[in-house]
Amino acid sequence: MDLSEADPKGLVRESYNIEGISYGECGQIFIDWVLSLPVVVNTTDCIRALIAHYGTPNPDHPMTRVLTEALTAPEHPKRRGGRAGRFASAP
Repeated sequence: MDLSEADPKGLVRESYNIEGISYGECGQIFIDWVLSLPVVVNTTDCIRALIAHYGTPNPDHPMTRVLTEALTAPEHPKRRGGRAGRFASAP
């Protein structure tokens, strides 16, 4: 995948150039980056391309951590209750 397609506005590229950037700031940039992608682009492929280009040479950078975590599927939330949970076992 071409980097201009994976990072059309250069947000991820610039995050790697900001000295002393924090994990939280990288997370905010990541959200902006995701929202700027066209709908037809495969986000996972973009993330992999960005990790290969920027993350591999910078393994300790907070953006590398953000991108790597983005590839991990979130856990399914457990049911916390609610009306259906309270009345489901009622006789």
